[in-house]
Amino acid sequence: MSRIISTGLAKTGLLLGYKVARDTGNRQAGGAILAACGLAAFMVWKNDAGAGRAAGLTGMYITAFGASHPLAKKIGAWPAVFTVTGVVALASMIFGGPRKDS
Repeated sequence: MSRIISTGLAKTGLLLGYKVARDTGNRQAGGAILAACGLAAFMVWKNDAGAGRAAGLTGMYITAFGASHPLAKKIGAWPAVFTVTGVVALASMIFGGPRKDS
């Protein structure tokens, strides 16, 4: 269940963060959503998968946000956001759950 929660948080941060920044013109508001959801996802990942995996998934989350910008120049803004969100969601579902040794 928590794997679904952390994945939902990561997806919400990327999608809603972009939507708020775009619709309001306030990049800081979008960034605040991105950061809050990322922090919440990190806490769930850390609890379930351990600090190492949580750090890796959070790094991917931040990298995906950064990668969406140059990707948007090639395929468009929303397609880029959907693409990086899908990658992060897949990684979260695969690596964000309980460790095998737990």
